[in-house]
Amino acid sequence: MKLKTTHPLLSIFLTAGYPQLNDLPRQLALLEKYGVDFVEVGIPFSDPLADGPVIQESSTIALKNGMQLSLIFQQLKAVNTSVPLVLMGYLNPILQFGMDRFLAEANHVGVKHVVLPDLSIEIYERSYKEIFDHYGVTPCFLVTPKTSDDRIRKAARLSEKGFVYLVSTNATTGSQHLTTLNLQERYREVKSLCGATPVIMGFGIRDKATFEAATVDVDGAIIGSAFIQALGSGKEEEFLAQLKSPK
Repeated sequence: MKLKTTHPLLSIFLTAGYPQLNDLPRQLALLEKYGVDFVEVGIPFSDPLADGPVIQESSTIALKNGMQLSLIFQQLKAVNTSVPLVLMGYLNPILQFGMDRFLAEANHVGVKHVVLPDLSIEIYERSYKEIFDHYGVTPCFLVTPKTSDDRIRKAARLSEKGFVYLVSTNATTGSQHLTTLNLQERYREVKSLCGATPVIMGFGIRDKATFEAATVDVDGAIIGSAFIQALGSGKEEEFLAQLKSPK
């Protein structure tokens, strides 16, 4: 997957196995219908460090439903979708599954990018870069407005086949999106530092207005907690309709 940035990219995050164990294929079909540019498929985990209460609760429910990494791959193998998929998760369940096995399965189901918030650049380069390269999977590193310029450049270089995930603030997911002048200036600086690598903003993007505000300065944005809430209330199609018209 090479993201095309001819327009602001809309990404939706969902937790695999929420609200029901086998909902993922139906959800992906719906997101394709509404022309979402790419989907972050969340791997449920009991201790998600960067996630707010809404996504934490969805992970808890998905785990209680019986969702696990091997089942996610089984479901993705059976899915026929043209929407690019990104796997988002934490190292603990992936290491238990086996990094080699995880990357092989990701490659097999056509997932070329992963977001692993607790995989540092240093650990990646020291321990995993060779195996990621072998399977053709790109890590998309997270940066914040407070990340140093040198580290942002390095993240952009390592994520050049995917995107840099710009955390809008230093808060957790589901927080209110901040649009102060200083932050907007920093967003533009981050975009400049990343060069040709797309910059996708997450955390606090919850509707059309906040999506449009976020994408003034970067290439796209991810909506997570607000969509999870819509799923929980059975209003996911209405939620998507206020973002985009169906195909």
